[in-house]
Amino acid sequence: MSVLNGKKILLGISGGIAAYKTASLVRLFIKAGAHVQVIMTPASKDFVTPLTLSTLSKNPVHSTFFNKEDENEKWTNHVELGLWADLMVIAPATANTLSKMANGVCDNLLIAAYLSAKCPVYFAPAMDLDMYIHPSTIASFNALKQFGNTIIPAESGELASGLSGEGRMAEPENIVSFLEADLESKLPLKGKKILITAGPTYEAIDPVRFIGNHSTGKMGFDIAKCAANLGASVVLVAGPTSLKLQHSLIDVVNVVSAQEMYDACHKYYSTVDVAIAAAAVADYKPKNVASQKIKKEAEEFSIELEKTKDILLSLGKIKNNQFLIGFALETENEIENAKSKIQKKNLDLIVLNSLQDKGAGFGKETNKITFIDKDFNIEPMELKSKEAVAQDIINKVIANFHE
Repeated sequence: MSVLNGKKILLGISGGIAAYKTASLVRLFIKAGAHVQVIMTPASKDFVTPLTLSTLSKNPVHSTFFNKEDENEKWTNHVELGLWADLMVIAPATANTLSKMANGVCDNLLIAAYLSAKCPVYFAPAMDLDMYIHPSTIASFNALKQFGNTIIPAESGELASGLSGEGRMAEPENIVSFLEADLESKLPLKGKKILITAGPTYEAIDPVRFIGNHSTGKMGFDIAKCAANLGASVVLVAGPTSLKLQHSLIDVVNVVSAQEMYDACHKYYSTVDVAIAAAAVADYKPKNVASQKIKKEAEEFSIELEKTKDILLSLGKIKNNQFLIGFALETENEIENAKSKIQKKNLDLIVLNSLQDKGAGFGKETNKITFIDKDFNIEPMELKSKEAVAQDIINKVIANFHE
């Protein structure tokens, strides 16, 4: 999965012959899973049509602040465009547009959106070779770099003038590769490996019956996705769940029982930097599992249970430098019980859920948690979507590595 997946990209197109390549660029962004909006300077329409780009981007193309021919036309809000984007790419960036960017000459919608953007800005120069090395162009490059903008270097080859040299806009495939490499290098969890458990475990009674719980695994899956999107390599040990997750940085290990989850966790634990135990592991299992389906004959039926191995406790005992996070789902004496688990299981952080809180618990789209760290600092959080809670948990992981 591309790091551009889900990203909102604002593509600015200025008036150079290389603008014809932006149709392919938009297509590649969409193929990578990005959401794209396009702003064109008036001059760029001479090289590629708004219809082409709107069809490929699946969004209207912006060019002017308003349509002078339509009295009812809504004003195009450049501030909203600038704030919408996760990243802005200006390609091609002509010498004229680069100079305007560097000097704040705000005479079109593209420059207005650029000046309003709060996101990272990339620009791909495109011009003839003498223009590319002219002192005024070099000054624009230096000014934009000082602003924190990133140049996508021009390539060498045949130019529109018939000359050959440096100044060609980078090919669309190379622009996408440059963005992916640059974004990946800045991901806060790049190079980190995280073990995450998710979902329930099923403890067999006989070949068709089991002891289980109502966990869907959503919380653990959301944590795994969030961690991978921030560059981490994730091993997701998942109990029985209907959820599916495909990501190039996530290795899903499917298990059924607590013993299988225990074995999988110990297989990978020594190789990870972080372990997050979000699974709802059965505390007990049948002592004896029937080899055949138990017939409904007796009026009463009892099952002798024995404790399962405590996965989190066992990981805490052999913890080396791992940042170990546990979950606690409580119904009473929540804080006291959570603190006890931190000490008993040698945790760095515990995520406390209370079934007393509306919107928390199994099968919900939301969760309400309280963080308690190993020093017993307590941080209650508001009710949020599980995706937002996953981000909060991963933020704690990131903070641990940047203390």
